[in-house]
Amino acid sequence: MLREMANLGFEYVELSHGIRITLVPGILKAVEEGVVRVSSTHNFCPLPTGVVQAAPNLFEPSVREHREHDQWLRHTKRSIDFAAQVKARVLVCHLGSVTFFWFNPARTIRNYLRDHPDAGRTTEDKGYAALVAKSLAKLRKRMGPFWEQTKASLNEIYDYAARKGIKLGLENREKFEELPLDADYAEFIAGQPATAPIGYWHDTGHADIKEGMGLLNHRQHLAKNAPRLIGFHLHDVSAMGSDHQPVGSGHIDFKMVSEFWQPEHLLTLELSPRVAVEDVKSSKMRVEALM
Repeated sequence: MLREMANLGFEYVELSHGIRITLVPGILKAVEEGVVRVSSTHNFCPLPTGVVQAAPNLFEPSVREHREHDQWLRHTKRSIDFAAQVKARVLVCHLGSVTFFWFNPARTIRNYLRDHPDAGRTTEDKGYAALVAKSLAKLRKRMGPFWEQTKASLNEIYDYAARKGIKLGLENREKFEELPLDADYAEFIAGQPATAPIGYWHDTGHADIKEGMGLLNHRQHLAKNAPRLIGFHLHDVSAMGSDHQPVGSGHIDFKMVSEFWQPEHLLTLELSPRVAVEDVKSSKMRVEALM
């Protein structure tokens, strides 16, 4: 697996939340032999024993039920250990979600966009704007306990990550009900202890999907979070709304995105396994040209 990446011209890789435990010996051998270097990993990495498919939300820090919380804490610490073992700098993390017993407002948003796919990218649809405002109000009313639990969970791993020399990359998400709300990111990170080993991790596809839902402006969101940026997941979004597509194949303005890149940032191509090898190479070339 890692030799394939190296043969495509990559010196660094991110080890994702799809790394099965059976792959670990080979990964450690490849790192020891210098086949590639690891820039970042993604919680949970490696996957818990018996899990064989990508499962970044297998356990969520927003869940108050103690058994799931204990599992999230245990496997996140395990992921931090592994990140340190492979000499990564960052562990990318998801921050949970809000659950609804009845009438999840995300369903209403999805149904409207299914019938009016351009509604989020225009200011002309006043009905949709009102629907978004109403749905966000419902989400904020419900999110309190979940968001407080997420913050408490993070506080439990700050010291552990700091001792291991690993920063936590807190990633923006693509679903309506996932945490934190995009408007809250900058204030949340700025309000964390100065010693907290954290930073903002920007996913271009997720931001574009949220922009298509009318929930943010991609450039403004990047500008607001630029002071605490530490890395990027780079992938495009097709006209049909599919993300993890080759860079330049969709409608994301990567020239705009590249204006926020700094020398210390980590840039990861996060592409679908179905992307052709030539498209992986062309994505790499486009990113290098923008650099």
